[in-house]
Amino acid sequence: MTAPLPTVSAYGDVARLLDARRIRGMVRALRHDVEQYEPPDTPDEGLVAVAQGAFGSVEDAAERLRRLETLLRDRDDRRAVFLTIYTRMTERIRARIERGGFADAEWMRAYTAAFANYYRRAFLAFERGELGAVPDPWRIAFGTAIRDDALVMQDAFLGINAHINYDLALTLRDVGIDPDRAAKRADHRAVNEVLSRLVDAQQTALAGVYAAGVADVDDALGRLDERLSLLGLREGREQAWRVAVVLTDVGFPPVVSLARWVLRATATGGAAFGRGPPLDPDVLAELRRVEREGADLSDVLDRLDDGLAGVA
Repeated sequence: MTAPLPTVSAYGDVARLLDARRIRGMVRALRHDVEQYEPPDTPDEGLVAVAQGAFGSVEDAAERLRRLETLLRDRDDRRAVFLTIYTRMTERIRARIERGGFADAEWMRAYTAAFANYYRRAFLAFERGELGAVPDPWRIAFGTAIRDDALVMQDAFLGINAHINYDLALTLRDVGIDPDRAAKRADHRAVNEVLSRLVDAQQTALAGVYAAGVADVDDALGRLDERLSLLGLREGREQAWRVAVVLTDVGFPPVVSLARWVLRATATGGAAFGRGPPLDPDVLAELRRVEREGADLSDVLDRLDDGLAGVA
């Protein structure tokens, strides 16, 4: 008598996959030209060497992500911006696992390593020019960073969007949300505490980059920073869980295909929004001038690192 209940719940999650905001995101995705984002002309063998081979553990992921970030920083490659945040997140999740901060430590280890491997595979495929293996949200994020024609905060948020709004649901599907689904969901939600504190520190650090050249960053950006943050926070993680439930519990192929399409389209729409938010052209020009003249990439990343240093 109880067996059908997960499926009933899953179909409820199917109904919640679509709302007005996500439909708008899908429309943006359909209108956005993903083909414009190109990989490097020649793969960097140093980057490829670090990204090759699956991360075998949380420790391996944290160490190699940090090495990749260092290499990108040395090359003034703005793909380092997202990694500055992501490496710190991975390290803080690892620390919380080690001090017993999750109910199921082994599941969290598998979850964290599998999540990092989604990033690693997308990065490696993009670096090699294997675009068929690069999900559209990552192609926009990496391609924007390579083109170096956006703001630092956009580079950060495009990475957050791709990783949380696309990769996370597939990670949950891969590592499994059963048995003890309620406990695993609680651990999944506990990560929100770490992410919220990271984004708060990130926003403070980014504001420090712009403050020298823009008198009032909040007024200049309006709610752009907050709106972009929402692409990768609590609701994105809740949506990832809903998609994982559908992919786990519903065996009807059209529904599974719909869930996968919604996942890809909404994340791509989020990337399209993050890539081209409506800013006053004069404000945008001033912010880019501040980045160009007031702080080189290394200084920007150092400020981010300092801002994240106290997050536990």
